[in-house]
Amino acid sequence: MIRWGLQASGICDLPNQTFPGNFPAPGQPIDELALAEIKSAILVKLRLAVGKDAGMATRRDWYKAAALALRDRIVHRWLITEKQSYDEGRKRVYYLSLEFLIGRLFTDALNNMGLLPVFETALNDLGVGLSDLRKCEPDAALGNGGLGRLAACFMESMATLAIPAIGYGIRYDFGLFRQIITDGWQQEYPDEWLGFGNPWEFQRPEVVYHIHFGGGVEHVEAKGRDRAIWHPAETVQAVAYDTPIVGWRGQHVNALRLWSARSPDPLKLDVFNTGDYLGASAEEARAESICKFLYPNDESPAGRELRLRQEYFFVSASLQDLVKRHLASDGQLRGLASKAAVQLNDTHPSLAVAELMRILVDLHHFRWDEAWKITVATLSYTNHTLLPEALETWPIELFERLLPRHLEIIYRINVSHLALAESRCPGDDDFKASVSLIDERSGRRVRMGQLAFVGSHRINGVSAMHSDLMKETVFHDLNHLYPARITNKTNGITFRRWLMLANPKLTGLLREACGEAVLDDPTQLSLLEARASDAAFQQKFRDVKLRNKAALARLIGERLNVHVDAHALFDVQIKRMHEYKRQLLNILEAVALYHAIKDNPQRDWVPRVKIFAGKAAASYRYAKLIIKLINDVADVVNNDPAIGGRLKIVFLADYNVSLAEVIIPAADLSEQISTAGMEASGTGNMKLALNGALTIGTLDGANIEIRDHVGAENIAIFGMEAMDVVVRRKQGLDAIDVIRRSPHLSRAISAIGCGAFSPGDPDRFESIAHALRHLDHYMVSADFDSYYEAQRGIDARWQVVPAWTRASILNVARMPWFSSDRTIREYAEEIWTVPVRPAPHPALLEPGAQRGAG
Repeated sequence: MIRWGLQASGICDLPNQTFPGNFPAPGQPIDELALAEIKSAILVKLRLAVGKDAGMATRRDWYKAAALALRDRIVHRWLITEKQSYDEGRKRVYYLSLEFLIGRLFTDALNNMGLLPVFETALNDLGVGLSDLRKCEPDAALGNGGLGRLAACFMESMATLAIPAIGYGIRYDFGLFRQIITDGWQQEYPDEWLGFGNPWEFQRPEVVYHIHFGGGVEHVEAKGRDRAIWHPAETVQAVAYDTPIVGWRGQHVNALRLWSARSPDPLKLDVFNTGDYLGASAEEARAESICKFLYPNDESPAGRELRLRQEYFFVSASLQDLVKRHLASDGQLRGLASKAAVQLNDTHPSLAVAELMRILVDLHHFRWDEAWKITVATLSYTNHTLLPEALETWPIELFERLLPRHLEIIYRINVSHLALAESRCPGDDDFKASVSLIDERSGRRVRMGQLAFVGSHRINGVSAMHSDLMKETVFHDLNHLYPARITNKTNGITFRRWLMLANPKLTGLLREACGEAVLDDPTQLSLLEARASDAAFQQKFRDVKLRNKAALARLIGERLNVHVDAHALFDVQIKRMHEYKRQLLNILEAVALYHAIKDNPQRDWVPRVKIFAGKAAASYRYAKLIIKLINDVADVVNNDPAIGGRLKIVFLADYNVSLAEVIIPAADLSEQISTAGMEASGTGNMKLALNGALTIGTLDGANIEIRDHVGAENIAIFGMEAMDVVVRRKQGLDAIDVIRRSPHLSRAISAIGCGAFSPGDPDRFESIAHALRHLDHYMVSADFDSYYEAQRGIDARWQVVPAWTRASILNVARMPWFSSDRTIREYAEEIWTVPVRPAPHPALLEPGAQRGAG
């Protein structure tokens, strides 16, 4: 019998082969030998690794024991696939991201290893429930929103497609922050996700790199060439922690390597002995601050400096690590681009351009031109936003003080770059100023987006519209200078996490309707189209949705003490709080709807629950004020007996992956209402549509491609398009005329501005009312009437149950293209030039190959 991992003795060797786990259909019996082995392994871990007897163990103890038993089985696959990729000399992908929002790993890894049924049964036999243990695992606080979740989906898809890859990031002690809503206001607290340890990670104390800051640069002549020697003033050590990321059917495992910072001299004993106990550990505290929090408040000079230190810290450690790996396997760096593809996930890792040049030129003595060719051929850059504040720039003074050698390198890159610009557009100083790596117009600053663009061989947007806008707006002149570099890779999501794991009831129905192959091939979802109008299937589909909504309704009741009716329309907007994402438009429409219901209480209104969730950056005061507005409006609406509960508004605090996994399967309506031209792609729109929610949205980001795939009749589009927004902004931001023509809008703004929802502080939201009237940059007022009418159209559609259900089913059936597997295939084929090897379907394997999931 084939064995996965350790038996009760703790030792069991696996053959050097790939065998998928079992994915039994509902009701299929569990292999008794596998079951006995898993139970034994969990008990061994409980006693020997956790140090507890079964009779004394807490739920957290059981969780840790089960996680470690699973981890043993994952490690076998990890070591085998790692050895195979090196033995074959395969090219590797290195994915650099400041965020990895991986969520809980326990059930995700169980599902991908094919061990979910056997572990669930084993734990039940041992008297503990899998769902209870899952709650003991904190969400890894390694990201904020779509950027970090996309990185997590991509890591899982790279493992599923057997692409040798390593994700590089920072092991934040507290991550972003834990959001608590107090009296309607967002409060930020440290998220102690590591408080009880992390059973998934392996500390690598032998993997340590020195990261330097400050000091000065000495130039000497060596063998007729100028050689730069950096004499840093400060050194920080980067220590590696590895987490395995499991691909589908457990055929391949990659590593997520996160860096933790420490001081080379953690305690100055001589200072300590003088009685200066705090001073003795000051260097350690300064070093450790690098990995304390994601996105420190950058309003202060100290916050900006910490942000730059974070970015260089993880970039330098990651590049040193991958160069060391490459030298160990290839022995030389000239062929680096043929064996390593480095993907920069957004602008945060842009320092990789200067750092790789420093490593090649200063440490390995390559000539400048050769080093530059290697750098450009190795790096590629994903741009995620057109917002100027996200295309980071750094003051020259700060940059020179922290990274003096890198500033020299950037200056030299810029000389060649501007020479090319002069050759293309002779005498055009405006053109050169536009493409320069140094912004000379607003206080000299280093432009990191331009640096990433110039130093990469491919630059991709994340939706068709976004990639086109990149060429027309922020990178217009750079695209003219390097016309072949911009390409598009529309984002995707992993269906394993966002359908199979998040929505097991719907997955069971899909297996029944489309066959078992749907687990491996999402295109099989298209078979649902034939069932979309079938009354019996529609009823089953509605039953699944209702059970998911009942689960969310229970969670809302437990957290907020607000009763919501699971039969109401669940209208969901879950995303980072930002003005361009327009949560304000949503709550403004809720106020108008509230007024309409009160004015006409006898009308047959569609019961609706508006569900909000998302965090505002700690320093983003306006977004935090919008959160307060949502909660104040909710307090009035939810407690007004005159509307008979036909409208409820809830804000669920501390939005994370685990909360999303409850909300998304229950959603009826997906709010994707960003100002046109400002959302690069979005992935929440994909997750919600995949789970049967209809989208109401603007023609922005991936909404356009979703419309093209699900059909214009199965989505509700409203509002201005991107070029309309540009034209209106040129005409001015005053919206008084728009408001005057819209009674619903005028009344809603007046109610907000005069304190109808904040009677104890009537001026609380006056700044919001003023912006809506006179500073409508995000087109909230301009788009309101179109949005309000689209919502009333949603009400009308909801009342025709078969038609709504058919549209919901078709959304699921037509979403396969939005799999992150498809996206990663495109990256692999068109940017990284690496082969993919997806796990074979069990039907294609030799008889008996599926045995031994335990």
